[in-house]
Amino acid sequence: MSAGTDAGWLPLRDELRGIEPYGAPQLDVPVQLNVNENPYGPSEACVADIAAGVAEAARTLNRYPDREFTALREALAAYLSRDVAAGQEPIAAEQVWAANGSNEVMLQLLQAFGGPGRTAVSFAPTYSMYPEYARDSGTTWVAGRRAEDFSLDLDAARELVAEHGPSVVLLPSPNNPTGTALPPEAVDALCVAVAEHGNGGRGGIVVVDEAYGEFRRAGTPSALEQLPTHRNLVVTRTMSKAFAGAGLRLGYLAADPAITDAIRVVRLPYHLSSTTQATALAALRHAPELLGQVDALRAERDALVVWLRAQGHEVADSDANFVLFGRFADRHAVWQGLLDRGVLIRETGPEGWLRVSVGTPEEMAAFRDALVIVTKEDQ
Repeated sequence: MSAGTDAGWLPLRDELRGIEPYGAPQLDVPVQLNVNENPYGPSEACVADIAAGVAEAARTLNRYPDREFTALREALAAYLSRDVAAGQEPIAAEQVWAANGSNEVMLQLLQAFGGPGRTAVSFAPTYSMYPEYARDSGTTWVAGRRAEDFSLDLDAARELVAEHGPSVVLLPSPNNPTGTALPPEAVDALCVAVAEHGNGGRGGIVVVDEAYGEFRRAGTPSALEQLPTHRNLVVTRTMSKAFAGAGLRLGYLAADPAITDAIRVVRLPYHLSSTTQATALAALRHAPELLGQVDALRAERDALVVWLRAQGHEVADSDANFVLFGRFADRHAVWQGLLDRGVLIRETGPEGWLRVSVGTPEEMAAFRDALVIVTKEDQ
């Protein structure tokens, strides 16, 4: 249904009336730095392996896929085990779940653990889709606030949990749109608070969304290290970002096996197609190559932060593959000025701020040149 369509006769849910569907601008411009994609595509060898895997899957498309995607769960568990602490047991396949993008993973979590009469909590600014997952699953949405530097005030967070008793707490780390990562003590504190106060004292789950986890700076641990300590902790990842698989649409999580087993109740039958499973398995076989540009993107990000600050902009510390910067009296004018010069970034986050994804050196040079021109004109 397009915007402006006269469809008042539809028996649409009241809370969906007048709502525009989610969508970042998809514009054909030379430099696209607005949706945090990895700018480096797969090699010809990886493409050939994917094609061979999909061709093999195509021979049995008359049959349903492996409903439990056993081989893929084993491969994802092996990949995630690289991020566990020294001496920690590796992630087991039964701890892993996957779906069509981390968006579907999040919705399944809200379907299983949220719902009418239950509450989900996060801390703004945060990922814009979280309240939509809550809305779509009939879950009450409560957003606390982050501190001025976008860190999490733990005392205030614990108070909010005690007040609302959420069954689900969503914590992106690195956060989107700010790029800031959570310290382990924040995850520990909220897991304990939600276990005590969540869902009317019966306990809830804490979801640490590590969609950009591979881009975190050296010394920043993954929340995967805390899984043995907190059975109510869920850590989600995606193949869309560091894995250069935005078109694949494969998100996944690691958690206590009881949590992954519960999700099986709400998932749709055969939700991961044979071709999706084959593509993801081939991509995992090429993990070193696909992740080969992560260090370069980190370095490009850090250099961008230094440059933006040297230009007089305020910049949030970032552990992701994007940078939030500002502050602008009219951020839309700056966004439009960049677009007029062939550079697309994202107008999102707190008022006055803009977000730019990290691209190739050539793309970042184009962004810097355009920003200098636009901000000079704005003065």
